[in-house]
Amino acid sequence: MNETLRNMTETLCAQFGPSGCEDSVRDLILQAALPYADAVETDPMGNLMIFRKGKTALEQPVMVCAHMDEVGVIAKKLTEDGMVKFGFLGGVDPRVVIGRRVYFRNDDGETVAGVIGIKAVHLTTASERKTAPKTRDLYIDIGCTSRKQAEQKVMPGDCGTFEATVRPLGDGLVKAKALDDRLGCAVLLTLLRETPPVDTWFVFTVQEETGLRGAATAAFRIQPGICLVVEGTTAADIPAAEGCRKVCALRGGAVLPFMDRGTIYDAALFELLRDACQARGIRWQTKHMVAGGTDAGRVHKTGAGVRTVGVAAPVRYIHSPVSVAAWEDIEAVYQAARAFLEEIGGDDNV
Repeated sequence: MNETLRNMTETLCAQFGPSGCEDSVRDLILQAALPYADAVETDPMGNLMIFRKGKTALEQPVMVCAHMDEVGVIAKKLTEDGMVKFGFLGGVDPRVVIGRRVYFRNDDGETVAGVIGIKAVHLTTASERKTAPKTRDLYIDIGCTSRKQAEQKVMPGDCGTFEATVRPLGDGLVKAKALDDRLGCAVLLTLLRETPPVDTWFVFTVQEETGLRGAATAAFRIQPGICLVVEGTTAADIPAAEGCRKVCALRGGAVLPFMDRGTIYDAALFELLRDACQARGIRWQTKHMVAGGTDAGRVHKTGAGVRTVGVAAPVRYIHSPVSVAAWEDIEAVYQAARAFLEEIGGDDNV
């Protein structure tokens, strides 16, 4: 396992960075990338774009991207008894967050801890116990007894994340929040430490979880001819899922999607990436259901169109307080992305 890749993944997963509040993640990435950067740009959205001059150049640059943001919560209202009513930043299932610890960061940069609560089971009716809770049924307890007291800690519009725990799990697995897509950011940071085969923009985007917004402006700025999106994707290799409903599996290698809900990936680039993995002995798999979406959904429609391909690590319990991935899959994603750049840099006719 590449130790740089492992260390960067763990460090980035521990950072605070819900959609729209990626500053801490961006600062850490910039610090790590600066020694290797030939140019650095940001835009009003908050995207970070790092250029590395390669051994060759194409007429239009190559773009490799991963998103910095994670799913989280946003305070919407404070109740008279000091509780926080909230909404989710990104797609989160309310069933998986009850009892979980969250952390807000207010305008003063202070961190405020809270616990997501719901009415105790002893107080529910039989019919209530038969239905899944809605977000409106939940609240965040920050230890206050009045609205006035709560206003000293959290205000509507403050964003929060789930507790930052990065721990090993079993044999070769890691559990953490924000694996989607800090693992992708770590892959990019590891790639740009080497001179790439072709001139490349390494792009760290914002607000992917809330509408692929950063990718739209970044791609418009760079106008790439080819884009590789590096992601985490849904693995449902669990007892409740059978056959194709498993989508993809941990320890199955890098996931090469041919289609998702936002993109039909460039067929020739998909085949190039697949064949590059085959030739180098990089383990790979594809998704067996058309599900999810990535920054590719915006990138491929930019300008006159961008040829786009993707690679992802399978992640269990994605978009939840704790996700699980295999280090060998993250390593395979890095190797696949590296192989892709090698192939693009060595064939002007792709």
